[in-house]
Amino acid sequence: MNNTLLIKYISFFLGVIIFSLLINFIFLKFAKTLGIRNLDDTIIRWSKQVKPALGGISFYIVFLLSFVLHPFIFSYDATQIDFQLTGMIGAVSLGFLMGLADDAYNTKPLLKILTQSLCAFILIYSGSYINIFDNQIINYSLTVIWVVGMMNSINMLDNMDGITTSVSLIIMITIFVLMIYLNEFSTISMTIVVGMIGTLISFLYFNWYPSKMFMGDTGSQFLGVLLAALSINYLWNPNLNMEFSVAKQFLLAILTFSIPLIDTTTVSIKRIRKGKSPFIGGKDHTTHHLSYLGFSEKQVALIIIVLSIISSLIALISYIFIFDWNHSYTFLFSAYFVLVFLILFIVANKNTERTK
Repeated sequence: MNNTLLIKYISFFLGVIIFSLLINFIFLKFAKTLGIRNLDDTIIRWSKQVKPALGGISFYIVFLLSFVLHPFIFSYDATQIDFQLTGMIGAVSLGFLMGLADDAYNTKPLLKILTQSLCAFILIYSGSYINIFDNQIINYSLTVIWVVGMMNSINMLDNMDGITTSVSLIIMITIFVLMIYLNEFSTISMTIVVGMIGTLISFLYFNWYPSKMFMGDTGSQFLGVLLAALSINYLWNPNLNMEFSVAKQFLLAILTFSIPLIDTTTVSIKRIRKGKSPFIGGKDHTTHHLSYLGFSEKQVALIIIVLSIISSLIALISYIFIFDWNHSYTFLFSAYFVLVFLILFIVANKNTERTK
């Protein structure tokens, strides 16, 4: 990366932080009801205070600005519109609108699943799909499961101050590092990732305990589909010029997204075992049970952040430094994931009476 390009990215990054801080201050000042629907709602929130869910709006604005401003800042001279990028914009926009509707009206789970599936189909149609098997039906099916799963996982993880913002930020930084490794310095995707890192950092100021606002479903659905789309291109299908075993491709994605995957899986198992829907909220997440053990909300957030950083570092090491992949690496990294899962699963089954 030359010095001029570096200066442009730093300037854009700092500009995004300042812009996001200003727009969230404005939203917070004038917010009245958007996202504040939990007084008579069946959804059980961890926070006892009613706060506006506005973070997702700033995320989406920065996302669009990254796309629009890229040609002006970085002199993008492509003569054709990238169809994959167009598909990502369409899927992300649909996810954002669905989350916005949910924050305003509390939409039904079936409508959410159908909309999330449509987001996945848009990505597949535009060419962004997981490509690890010879059978395309399996690839398409895995893509739908991944996109829908991530949109729900990021949404379900948003249950305590600062958790989802921090984990999403770490995942985004991981993808950013991989893009640098792949020398993708002047792409629109790089601009979008830099913009999202900036806006997540600024939103963390409002979302860290004690939070002033939530990201709401608007933010979590937006982040879910965006992270899913980026992970397909940079984790599941990292580089067509490099030989990647199927096990390595799976582990790259699973390790990077380990925290939302483990939390969602744990909560779903517990709720289904009790005959409850996994889509109905409650105070039974892994983060909640860490709090029941005596940790403060800040300490819970820090524990989750440390686990997420370790998992992302392992994924980066396996991607960048391990070329001759063998079964021992598969066993080692799988064992790490299973160990973290078992620890959090055991924690999530402690003090179960506190979830009522």
